[in-house]
Amino acid sequence: MRLVCFPHAGGTASYFRGWGRLVPYGVEVLAVRYPGREDRLLEPLAQSMEELADGVLQAVPGLFDAPVAFFGHSMGASVAYEVALRLRAGAGPSPTALFLSGRSGPGHDRTRGLAAAGDAELIDDVVAMGGTDAQAFADPELRELVLPVIRADYGLVERYRARIPDPELDVPVVAYHGDADPALDDDSVAAWQAVTRGPFDVRRFTGGHFYLADHARDLVEDVVARLESAPKEQAARPI
Repeated sequence: MRLVCFPHAGGTASYFRGWGRLVPYGVEVLAVRYPGREDRLLEPLAQSMEELADGVLQAVPGLFDAPVAFFGHSMGASVAYEVALRLRAGAGPSPTALFLSGRSGPGHDRTRGLAAAGDAELIDDVVAMGGTDAQAFADPELRELVLPVIRADYGLVERYRARIPDPELDVPVVAYHGDADPALDDDSVAAWQAVTRGPFDVRRFTGGHFYLADHARDLVEDVVARLESAPKEQAARPI
């Protein structure tokens, strides 16, 4: 089976590079590379969640010759969710499961307005959250490369409002989060239950917004165990 990973705001596909060593034989880890970074550096940054999800949607159909599951962290959770909604609406087979990390469910969005903040305030927030090494901002050339991507992604998230689909998804959904994440509480995480008629669960780890940096092995083991126990009829069908 395949596990497709969706990075956080300002994040890159390489954030999940080490996950391939943590999964058993037979599980392939893939990561989404958003426009405007890595080898897509010269492509325009997405200006909306819809644009970003639609772009990913064009890339995933060829993956469904095997069961596919989505894992998204922070902004990536919303992108994974939106792609799943589009697949559910008829664009292709649904994923086997949806793993959503570090993100509030529909109706619990918290807008902080940081996309329009000054560079210093934006950098302080990113460093405090733990998503980017502070050394990346110490180099002026690297800062000039990274900061516009982060600002664009923050703006995209601030303009986005998740919706509860009608009909709901019918796949298992698991919400992961850190117990010290300042952007989340129990109610906002549990709100993901409303998006699916399938099984729903919450798994909490110690740590903040980027708890997964310290718990990668345990997190991946939990994801794989849930995939291995998923009912066979949940498996994606070839297009």
